[in-house]
Amino acid sequence: MERMSKKAWLYLLPALLLLAAFLVYPLIDVTLYSLEECYNFASQTYQGVGLYNYSYVLHDPYFLQAVENTFVLVVITVPLSTLLALLISTALAAVPKLQQLFQTVYFLPYVTNTLAVGLVFMVLFQRTEYTDGLVNLMLSWFGAGPVDFINGPHWAKMFVLCFYTVWVVLPFKILVLTSALASVDRTYYRAARVDGTSRTRIFFRITLPMIRPMIVYLVITGFIGAFKAYSDAVALFGTDLNAAGMNTIVGYVYDMLYGDSGGYPSYASAAAILLFAIVLTITCINLLVTRRDERA
Repeated sequence: MERMSKKAWLYLLPALLLLAAFLVYPLIDVTLYSLEECYNFASQTYQGVGLYNYSYVLHDPYFLQAVENTFVLVVITVPLSTLLALLISTALAAVPKLQQLFQTVYFLPYVTNTLAVGLVFMVLFQRTEYTDGLVNLMLSWFGAGPVDFINGPHWAKMFVLCFYTVWVVLPFKILVLTSALASVDRTYYRAARVDGTSRTRIFFRITLPMIRPMIVYLVITGFIGAFKAYSDAVALFGTDLNAAGMNTIVGYVYDMLYGDSGGYPSYASAAAILLFAIVLTITCINLLVTRRDERA
């Protein structure tokens, strides 16, 4: 038995080494950076160890704006995209002959370059001196005034960012849920129809419980992905996200490292650790709630 255990650890050794090199060590290194006060990037020296970097970041208005934007993005896009994906997947399951065709159509945005999609959205939403954009043209049909979605009020820019994020993440969720629906044992459906059960009751009593693990997986990964959002905002509003008021936490970390205000790895590390703590906390809460519901 002991020999088998050693053999198992030997098989796991390459994966453990990779995890240590690319996950554990960077996490420890970033944590140490975040505690070094008044770090000088040129001389690689610091004046002390403490929590000043965290205090600075938590009082930085740009970071607070980034946190607000990120949380709004997470709260809106994750539930909405999951719900839309569930509805579309259920509709696709009802037309098996055309399922593969529609799966391909819905999956195309996922394999399209993010910046290219962002440019298309800018054309649709941006107002210029020559045109108000296609979306504003459609709004005028209903008597609504033109809105500058790219350079206008904050709520308009947040609407475009949420719309864009849902558009980008929806194909993957549709693909996963369609596969999950196809794996449900049809025996349950036939037994329910024999008993005269309605389609609505079948969906909530059979379909949802059977694909629940996939929904939980999409929600958790959706939260993590939304908290790491950055390229979506850059594709829509350019690289100066602080000026646009549309920065995210990851964007703030990048700016502190390489942006116009860059050269502050300690501040960037503190912000990264705070992001790690937020994502870890929300993930743990999701797992605890899911396990409690399963036991109930």
